[in-house]
Amino acid sequence: MSKKRQPLEDDDGILVRSWATTHRSGSEIPSRSYDWDQLAYASQGVMTVHTSQGTWVVPPHRAVWIPADVVYRVEMSGKVSVRTLFFVAGFARRLPGRCQAVNVSPLMRELVLHAVRLGMLRRSVPSEARLARVVVDQLETLPTVPLQLPMPRDARARRAAERLCRGPGEPESLDEAARVAGASKRTLERLFRSETSMTLGRWRQRLRLIEALRLLAAGQPVTRVALDVGYDSPSAFITAFRRELGTTPGRYFESSTPL
Repeated sequence: MSKKRQPLEDDDGILVRSWATTHRSGSEIPSRSYDWDQLAYASQGVMTVHTSQGTWVVPPHRAVWIPADVVYRVEMSGKVSVRTLFFVAGFARRLPGRCQAVNVSPLMRELVLHAVRLGMLRRSVPSEARLARVVVDQLETLPTVPLQLPMPRDARARRAAERLCRGPGEPESLDEAARVAGASKRTLERLFRSETSMTLGRWRQRLRLIEALRLLAAGQPVTRVALDVGYDSPSAFITAFRRELGTTPGRYFESSTPL
C-alpha cells in the first residue's frame, strides 16, 4: 500500500539526507520516529528493528525501509556498520507505507555509498536531484526478503507470540504455548494465519531464524547456534537456513565486509 502524501521538500530544498555510523555489538537505539522516510543499509553485523507491527532483521548487505512516523527501536548484533538515507516526506511516495526488509543490489549499494559521500541531495542541484530520483527508482525494484516476524494483534495470539519470543530455542510445545495464552491450538492457528499470514509453526521457525542470524553475527559457531535456537542437529538447522535464505549460514556471512 503506497502512501498518499503530496511531494514536499525540506526548507533548504533537500530531498535526501544521509548518515553513516558504526555501532558496537549489543548496543541499542531506543524508541524513536522521524518525519522523514528512511532506508537503513547494513554492510556489517545485524540490525534488529522492532515496531508495534513486528520485527525485521537486517543482516549484512540488506536494508530496511522505515516509513516516516513509524516508532521503532534497534538492537545491534556484532559490530554493525550502517549507512542511512533519509527521504523528505512525499518524495518516495510510491514506496510502501510499512516497514520491509530488502536485498541490496550492487548498483543500489554504490548509489547509497555515493549519496552518503555527498551528504545530502538537493533539488536545486540538477545532478543531485537526478541521483535522488534514481535512488528511489531503484528502491522500488528491490526484492523483499523473508526477514520479518509480524506480530499478531489478537490478545491471545500476542501472548503466545511474546512467550515464544522469550525463549526461541525452548522445547516448549505449541500446545503448551496455546494453553498459557488462554486459547486452543486450533484457535491460535486460525489467528496466526489471519493476522500474520503464517501458521503458528511457520511463525516459530521464522522466530528461530531471526534469533540465529543475531547469534551468528555475534560470532557464535553454527553448531552452538543450531542447538541454542532449538534444532536437534546442525544439519537440520543448515537445511532450514538454506530453505529460507538460499544459502548456508557460513556463505551468507562470508561476503560481509565493513565499508
